[in-house]
Amino acid sequence: MRGSYGQFCPISMASEILCARWTPLLIRELLCGSTRFNDLRRGLPRMSPTLLSKRLGELEAVGVVQCFSGNSGAREYRLTKAGKELRPLVMGIGAWGQRWVESEISLNNLDPELLIWDMHRFLNVDPLPERRVCLQFVFNNLPTARQNYWLLADPQSGIEACYADPGYAVDLYSECSLRTMTAIWMGLDSVEKAVNDGRLELTGPPEIAARMQEWLGLSPFAREERMTS
Repeated sequence: MRGSYGQFCPISMASEILCARWTPLLIRELLCGSTRFNDLRRGLPRMSPTLLSKRLGELEAVGVVQCFSGNSGAREYRLTKAGKELRPLVMGIGAWGQRWVESEISLNNLDPELLIWDMHRFLNVDPLPERRVCLQFVFNNLPTARQNYWLLADPQSGIEACYADPGYAVDLYSECSLRTMTAIWMGLDSVEKAVNDGRLELTGPPEIAARMQEWLGLSPFAREERMTS
């Protein structure tokens, strides 16, 4: 086996499968519901398509992932029973990272596309109006070409992450640095504090702006208590 530790210990054998570069994050994406190749790439924007294909093939070969044709005929990937059993392990790693990894280190790894992709998966539509809502996020510390992103919440078609203008009237305009919004999403900051400090500007109906902390959803690890060694 490639990279074999040469030990019979189950931890060793599992590590040979699960600890290859990008594999834990690929499993994270599958656990979060991504099934199509392009959606997996959106959740792993810095992983090359070639390596993504390779890792999917490796996981399929050991029975963690299965590949099938979706309704459109396109290839889709789903976790097998063995793959689904990895949920507490992968989520446990995330919870540990949120509790113990220094937040300043986490906030050095900023990626607007990944942030918007994560936000779209956990957006809470309950506090939003029961119609299509267009939310625009402007990260004012980035180059102009990478400043603008949108989330669409539509009762008919669901929630969509948009990296180009979807062409709808904007219901809420949010402007701040990428660092500020990432910290809010991770539970290291709050909408109220960022607004009061002048780091976040919201323009739109008060009934949407005032409930941003609710509908933003936040990272599944945001409520983990920070620990110090």
